[in-house]
Amino acid sequence: MTRRILPSGEHALLVECADLPEVLALHDALDADRPAGLVELVPAARTVLVVIDPLRLPLESAERWIRRTVAGAPGGASGASGASGATGATAGADASVQTSPEPLVVPVVYDGPDLAETAASLGVTPDELVARHTSTRWRVAFIGFAPGFGYLVGDGWPFEVPRLASPRTRVPAGSVGLAGAFTGAYPRETPGGWRLIGRTESAVWDPTAAVPALLVPGRSVRFERVGA
Repeated sequence: MTRRILPSGEHALLVECADLPEVLALHDALDADRPAGLVELVPAARTVLVVIDPLRLPLESAERWIRRTVAGAPGGASGASGASGATGATAGADASVQTSPEPLVVPVVYDGPDLAETAASLGVTPDELVARHTSTRWRVAFIGFAPGFGYLVGDGWPFEVPRLASPRTRVPAGSVGLAGAFTGAYPRETPGGWRLIGRTESAVWDPTAAVPALLVPGRSVRFERVGA
């Protein structure tokens, strides 16, 4: 049984996938063969939303293109159903991490309020946790929670980090955190329950920029330790 393809209004189709690695593989396959009339690909934890201009790419033609691509993508014959969001997306999440030769380097001051406690809960020292975080090649899997909030999965990242039992009411913009198998950087000040291990001065979200989000789906990322 192939992945389900569902209509999403007059300008989009929603492709359901079994898990996040399947989403990443499908997103890459679709992105590599973009037809005229494709407006945007929006990956989530278990779906890819395909947004089109129906005057240039009718829904029927878009569905045929997706099905051809699905047949050729890794895992193309597997069954799938699911919904977007972060829950339940982490199993095997590092299996399809993109290996771009030029990752975006994000400088981080590793002085987060949860660094020591998180490291201890994982059985490592704070320096060891930072070393793991900076040596991992990360990929932005999808955007969720807030505009510009990228969920990054890591190639070989070994840790599953529980969220805080009581979320903070205020997390400063640029805070770098861990939750589940993901890492991410808060694009603006919001409440949040991720465990904060550091902070970056990089503009994670700039609404005046041509591309407001620094961390866009598919982008390869490396974190670099810097001084305060």
